[in-house]
Amino acid sequence: MPAARWREREAAHEERAHALTAAAAQRRRDGRAHPVEDFLFTYYSWAPGRLRRWHPGVGVELLLDDGDPGGDGRGRAGWAHYERTAGGVRVDAASLLAQRGPTVRLARDVLAGTRGRPAQLACFGLHEWAMVHRARPEEVRHAGLPLRLGHAGTDAVVESHRIRCSHFDAFRFFTPSAVGLNELRPTRTAQAAQEQPGCLHATMDCYRWAMKLSPAVPGELLLDCFELARDVRVLDMRASPYDVSSLGWSPVAIETPEGKAEYVRAQREFAERADPLRAALVAVCDRLLAA
Repeated sequence: MPAARWREREAAHEERAHALTAAAAQRRRDGRAHPVEDFLFTYYSWAPGRLRRWHPGVGVELLLDDGDPGGDGRGRAGWAHYERTAGGVRVDAASLLAQRGPTVRLARDVLAGTRGRPAQLACFGLHEWAMVHRARPEEVRHAGLPLRLGHAGTDAVVESHRIRCSHFDAFRFFTPSAVGLNELRPTRTAQAAQEQPGCLHATMDCYRWAMKLSPAVPGELLLDCFELARDVRVLDMRASPYDVSSLGWSPVAIETPEGKAEYVRAQREFAERADPLRAALVAVCDRLLAA
C-alpha cells in the first residue's frame, strides 16, 4: 500500500475512533461511569485508546517514503507483531500465530460455527432478567438504575417465560435461582458448538474477537465491530429489566407482545449486520493459519 494511501486511511481511522470513544475517555478522566456505554470498556477491558491505533491487516505491506524520516512506518517497526520489509513494514503473521495460535483457532471455530447456524430469535433478552432473578437490592449489578417492574415483577417475567440462553458469558452471570430455569447448559469448552447468530452477546463478541486478533485485523473492520457492539448493547439494556429512561432511551417491553416483536426485528437486523463482519474475521483467521 503506497504511503500516501495508508496515511490517509490511518487519519480517517483515528478521526472515526475519536468520535466513537471521546466521551468514554472523558468520563474516565472525570471518574464518572455510564452503565450502558462503558460496558464495552469494562466487560471487554480494553481502554478507549486501543481503538485509535490503525492497522492495515495481515498480508498488507505499508510502503515508506520521505515523509517517514524514521523509516519505521510511524513507529510500527517497534510494535508487537510487526516486521520490517525491504520497502516498509507489515504485520508479522508468523509471530502472532506462534504466540496466539490457540486463540486464532478458537476464534475461527466460534465465528464460523456461529455463521453456520440459523438465528434463534425467541430469547427476548431474558438473560439480563435472569441476572437479577430473586436478587436482593444490593446484589443488582446496575444499582444506579431502578428495575422497571420492580423486584417482584421482574421475577414474575423470568418465571413465566421460557429461558433458553446459549451464550456462556451471559449464562455465567445468572443468579443461582435462575440457573436451573435455563433449558441449555452453555460451557466455555462447547462455545464453538453452541453459539448462534441471533444472540446479542455473540454479536457483541465480534468486537472481542477483532481485538483478540489485532493487529491482524484492518482498523476499519475493528471499528465496524465496535460500532455494532455499541448499538447492540443499547438494545440489550433497553430490553433489560432496568429503567433506562433517565439515560434517554425508551424501554423495549419484552413482557408484552409488542415489545417481543420489536426485539425480534432488531435482533434479526443485528444478525444480518454481523454476518459479513464474522465472514471477514474468519478470513483473517484463515490468513493467519496459512502463514
